[in-house]
Amino acid sequence: MAEIKTPTPHIAARRGEIAETILLPGDPLRAKYIADHFLEDAVQFNATRNMFGFTGTYRGKPVSVMGTGMGCPSIGIYSYELIHAYGCKNLIRVGTAGAMQPHVKIRDMVFGMGACTDSRYVRQFRLPGDYSCICSFGLLEKAVAAAQAKGLTCHVGNILSSDVFYNPDLPPAGKTWAEMGVLAVEMEAAALYSNAAAAGVNALCILTVSDSLVTGESTTAEERQTTFTNMMEVALELV
Repeated sequence: MAEIKTPTPHIAARRGEIAETILLPGDPLRAKYIADHFLEDAVQFNATRNMFGFTGTYRGKPVSVMGTGMGCPSIGIYSYELIHAYGCKNLIRVGTAGAMQPHVKIRDMVFGMGACTDSRYVRQFRLPGDYSCICSFGLLEKAVAAAQAKGLTCHVGNILSSDVFYNPDLPPAGKTWAEMGVLAVEMEAAALYSNAAAAGVNALCILTVSDSLVTGESTTAEERQTTFTNMMEVALELV
């Protein structure tokens, strides 16, 4: 594969300005929040398309954070460039999700061990069957240990990366995702996991439950930007 020139079409950084470990919130304002509140000596490396990115240190170790936007195509572009142009080795999505199970409550954390999807993103790899999008066990193991050490409520299992936010009111054709044990729904992990697997690097999706498809409870946009700090702290323990 030919080396991608930097800056890329979507990231303004030069090679060497982004750390090997990067946190990837969907919301660029959450990226700024993490840089402002958790990183030391943070320097902004990207504002292209207002997708803010920063590099600093956490407990003396270099770490970056950048927004990815919403959906598999968006995180697919950013994660591909981060891996192949900037040498990122550990990509940790920190985002929000809707609970699909009654025991998964608002503000609980969910670690996406696997990511089911209704997206066609993975089809680009032209595999002779259905690929199982899974996280990197090393990152998952450390994240679970960090959450347990902090006494935080977390769930580990399958999540759904959906292309659809507003679903049409149609009856299910077969088994529902919830009936198959899927814990929560988000929109990006499957693309991140498959890009990482294809490149031989590590990826993990850490989610905070922002709303529940079971109870109808929800949080505000401001809360999602600035108060879901438990997952940020757990993610930074992986640096």
